[in-house]
Amino acid sequence: MTGSGKPAAGGSARHIPVLGRRAVDWLAPRDGGLYVDATFGAGGYTRAILAIPGTRVVSIDRDQSAIAEGAALVQEAQGRLDLVEDCFSNLDAIVGDGVADGVVFDLGVSSMQLDEAARGFSFRLDGPLDMRMGRNGPSAADVIAHAGARDLASIIFTLGEERHSRAIARAIVKARGEAAISTTRRLAEIVARVVHSRDSTIHPATRTFQALRIFVNDELGELARGLAAAERVLKPNGRIVVIAFHSLEDRIVKTFLTERSRAPAGSRHRPEVAAVAATFHVLTRRPETPDEGEIAANPRARSAKLRAAERTDAAPRAADVEDLMPRLPTLSEVVRGRP
Repeated sequence: MTGSGKPAAGGSARHIPVLGRRAVDWLAPRDGGLYVDATFGAGGYTRAILAIPGTRVVSIDRDQSAIAEGAALVQEAQGRLDLVEDCFSNLDAIVGDGVADGVVFDLGVSSMQLDEAARGFSFRLDGPLDMRMGRNGPSAADVIAHAGARDLASIIFTLGEERHSRAIARAIVKARGEAAISTTRRLAEIVARVVHSRDSTIHPATRTFQALRIFVNDELGELARGLAAAERVLKPNGRIVVIAFHSLEDRIVKTFLTERSRAPAGSRHRPEVAAVAATFHVLTRRPETPDEGEIAANPRARSAKLRAAERTDAAPRAADVEDLMPRLPTLSEVVRGRP
């Protein structure tokens, strides 16, 4: 998540990373270290790491616009920064196993994406119903056009934690039968006719838009696979820092680090399990959260939670991350139009 203003990844930065100072403190960058900014965005964390003399950074983002905006920073870093357009679930293929001193994830959608109507992330700005962070794959409009009512309700309930999900799904199916739902404004209006919130500060479509964005970009799957990849790329004593803005994201991070910080219990039936060593030592007993000053400066920070852990010298575990994610149909299944 970012602050507000005009994008400037290369020049005078507008990007104010939520919990940025604390995240970098936990990362503890040092001269000669190699660090991965798994979610480059507007370059806030990358800049903070590069401010430590002698550090090197590999920054990843699947958003082509973020990569383009970061070109000036690559030049400014004079060989200390590699900027890669890719998904962070591939960070081990990008960086290599056992070579990084730290990895930082700043999850969710950025203000750059929210504030650009053409990207279709915001219900407050009318634009095409897109929501894709990258360039490929089905858009939110494709999901809305083809998903069955049951799948729509499941997606909105699970990923948006929206209790009116069934009514919203029925309204969407009815409306699309009259005319295609291709803009953010039309979808927001459909949802607003169904959801009536007592909190005037929260738009009725907030949870629905959140759910669609997470689903279209497979954000929870990316996170689970990215955490497993970070485990592989970190050196012993290397650190992972994750800032999450959604309860489902934070639950995945917490579960992953908790499981990886203790050896699985063995039994007489599976004694070999007891030999598996912990791969992380958790540094934050409880998640760190923004203070009142940071929330006042950036209201989008209010839901942020930071967790940090340190890599042990144990071998990485198998990437058994499917259990971390909620059970939902795949994007391809939904777009094909399941009954």
